[in-house]
Amino acid sequence: MSSLLKVDSEIKTKVDAFRERITAEAEDLVANFFPKKLLELDQFLKDPSINISELKEIHSEINLTVPDPILLPNLHDGLEGNAKKRKLEDGGGEDMVTGTKVFVMPGGMMKSNANLVDLIEKVKPEIRTLIEKCNTVKMWVQLLIPRIEDGNNFGVSIQEETVAELRTVEGEAASYLDQISRYYITRAKLVSKIAKYPHVEDYRRTVTEIDEKEYISLKIIVSELRNQYVTLHDMILKNIEKIKRPRSSNTDALY
Repeated sequence: MSSLLKVDSEIKTKVDAFRERITAEAEDLVANFFPKKLLELDQFLKDPSINISELKEIHSEINLTVPDPILLPNLHDGLEGNAKKRKLEDGGGEDMVTGTKVFVMPGGMMKSNANLVDLIEKVKPEIRTLIEKCNTVKMWVQLLIPRIEDGNNFGVSIQEETVAELRTVEGEAASYLDQISRYYITRAKLVSKIAKYPHVEDYRRTVTEIDEKEYISLKIIVSELRNQYVTLHDMILKNIEKIKRPRSSNTDALY
């Protein structure tokens, strides 16, 4: 069969070395890294920084003062009032109210919520690690899939299920990173609104609500990361025989 496709011997040697390296690394991940990591994350879930019961402790003060009210000229009823009203509706005129113009923050740069930033910086490496390790194990299982044949494919279906589960975990972990990015973008837009409309209290309350929601979400993410390590470790160990030897030989079937 090898004569149908000519492969350079040097390249083949390097590819075989790559396969051996992936195999050794993936087997070590499943046997040792996954159980150690799930225990680490389980311990992390007991850390005081992620178990704050009173969410007011994670609030961040927004140092934007409310300016003095702007006094607008009285708009009298009648033709003059109607003319000025039309002027405002058309978007022109000096009487148009567009919020507070912001040229610079009074206290310098508006800081992020330091409590959440510290927690995010702890969680993000864990997410990235799960994605990278899942990718390695997925490659290992894919390399173990034998050539396509008729019949005796039960073990191959288990391999494919394992690859599908690893791919799902990868996708979910990547979505956690997107969630963190969306938190920063949403909070930045709200803070910008507060700077422009400092007299609207609801914007300030919304920022604290988003901070609380993100704190709860980060704890859920850590819990999900731990659960995914548990699930993958358990699933692969239970099916390791079929994953490594998907097809039984005819000799085995006789006994």
